[in-house]
Amino acid sequence: MKVGDLKNYRRFFKEYTELRIQENRNVSIGIVKGNIVRNSKASNSGISARVYRTGQWGFASDPNINDQTISNIIADATTNSCFLADKHSYSENVLPVRKVQSVNDFSSKKPRKSQKEKIEFLRHLDEYLVRNFKDLTSRSLFLNCLDMEKNLITSDGSLSYSMIPRTIIYLTMSVEKKGKPIELYNVYGGFGQYEDNFNDLDVLQVAFNEQYEHLKKKSEGIMPDSGLKDCILDADLAGILSHEAIGHTVEADIVMGGSIAADYLETQVASPLITMVDFAHKAIDRNCPVPVYVDDEGTEAKDAILIHDGVLKSYMHNKESALHFNTKPTGNARAFGFDDEPLIRMRNTAIMPGTSKLEEMINSIDDGYYLIRAGNGQADSTSEFMFGITLGYEIKKGKIGKAIMDTTISGVAFDMLKTVTMISDQMSWSCAGMCGKKQSIPVGMGGPAVKCKINLGGK
Repeated sequence: MKVGDLKNYRRFFKEYTELRIQENRNVSIGIVKGNIVRNSKASNSGISARVYRTGQWGFASDPNINDQTISNIIADATTNSCFLADKHSYSENVLPVRKVQSVNDFSSKKPRKSQKEKIEFLRHLDEYLVRNFKDLTSRSLFLNCLDMEKNLITSDGSLSYSMIPRTIIYLTMSVEKKGKPIELYNVYGGFGQYEDNFNDLDVLQVAFNEQYEHLKKKSEGIMPDSGLKDCILDADLAGILSHEAIGHTVEADIVMGGSIAADYLETQVASPLITMVDFAHKAIDRNCPVPVYVDDEGTEAKDAILIHDGVLKSYMHNKESALHFNTKPTGNARAFGFDDEPLIRMRNTAIMPGTSKLEEMINSIDDGYYLIRAGNGQADSTSEFMFGITLGYEIKKGKIGKAIMDTTISGVAFDMLKTVTMISDQMSWSCAGMCGKKQSIPVGMGGPAVKCKINLGGK
């Protein structure tokens, strides 16, 4: 995406203004039982402007990127904000500023692979599955590559360029047991372009072997006992729960709309072992799955410490919510497409690691469950949740036992977090999170394993 110097367009700004030029590029390839069922390559690009006047926003966008269109879009957004401001009597509120000038380009430095080469790579992986796992009744491999490239300038002095890539392979395997299909999926890849994630077949093949072993054990699995159980939530599952059941309740716009977290600030909401952070771009000296250095309002992105030692300390903010709560914006305003307005969104949400070893946590449970992977689920602004569990094992007398069949967990997240008694010292990230709050956008979710009490479905 090549555009002129955005500074040239500042002369058209009459109110607080954000001007963003963006292109999303997608590659999607799918192979099901050896057949190519998807093969697409697309891009979506354009220009948008957002203008703020006395408490009201005006927005306009256009897929055409040229000098005339850019000036027209700025004028249209300005007109829209003035129209709305004239209809509502708001005081002259000045949005807080955390300006930054930043360039963050994570394009691969390696030679780029063609669409054909990517298809051949998936075919090699599929052939490996056929050769080595002969009892599979179904198998599917899907490759998704997303590059999000943005140029942003704001009237309060921010100037940003970013190219944030993510590449994912989804593998689903199925076997049949007593006439019923047993299925297990996993996700591979993450931050970076295809060339940086998938240049070694051997690494993927080892991971596929592990997934297959879990599937075979699941096919011999049992139904868990239902009720309130001692459980260990593995890192991926704990991360999803943190995002869905806690994270959304502490997004400031959801708080302003009536989230249960509105009453909990500076209150003990979890075990003192729990510290939960929405990371901007680095966590414990490592890049996060979705690094955000500058958000789509031009705010320098900072970590938001949500819960510290069990106490709810803060919310995630954009400029407008920071003004409302008399605090600083955290850089959580994000938009997926050029024609989307920025919303308060999570970036990389995780519980911080503790001091326990996973083996110690398992040994501490006499009768419970080790839950590893989640399927679909839901949560609401009360922090009540329900998730499917697609992979887990029973724990008997401190030892891992039989795999369990698909089941569910449910409860109120703030209540569940108060039961946490151990947290592992290892942190990992889920690489494939997509958050669907009005716009589907990549997010990172992760953390350590946690030991807690949770309601488990079953027999």
